[in-house]
Amino acid sequence: MANLQLDILVIPTYNTLTLGVADASTYTSTPPIVSSPTIEITPPGFDVAVIPFTVDDFNIFTSSNLGITPAGINQPLPDGVYYLKYSITPAYENFVEKSIMRVDKLQEKFDGAFMKLDLMECDQALKTQSSVTLNSIYFFIQGSIAAANNCAVTDAYKLYNQADNMLNSFLKNNCGCSGNNYQINFY
Repeated sequence: MANLQLDILVIPTYNTLTLGVADASTYTSTPPIVSSPTIEITPPGFDVAVIPFTVDDFNIFTSSNLGITPAGINQPLPDGVYYLKYSITPAYENFVEKSIMRVDKLQEKFDGAFMKLDLMECDQALKTQSSVTLNSIYFFIQGSIAAANNCAVTDAYKLYNQADNMLNSFLKNNCGCSGNNYQINFY
């Protein structure tokens, strides 16, 4: 018989309104017989929310059930580092903790900029410059996620803010169609 080993996976929902957490635990029985499964989720800038957790399933959380907004009112979840702790009774012995960097709002903005790139009427050098800029922004987003996954929260926020600032500048400047960086560095 397998030993109890709790584990959770944060699964992308590709939706700014939801956070998906799957139970990836190994239980001692099938179906699992556990006592008081709960998950504690601390969104950035908010208090911890203690929520019942459905074992052996995919759980969806919103701003409403995380205590960010009143019941029944769902808004986009904030980007930033989320702390999660899944536990069963007794909680002091049986738990797993994770931190993740949520970037869904930034990713949505990035996707919009990327779609503008494909629709722009620029010459090839300008499109290539925009592509180089977007690749750099994407690199910072991925770096932010990697830093949070490795408990480097300060670095995660620095990289996130750099990506956000670059993306805002890119969008403000008509997607950065200058071509200068490409012509200087790649032509």
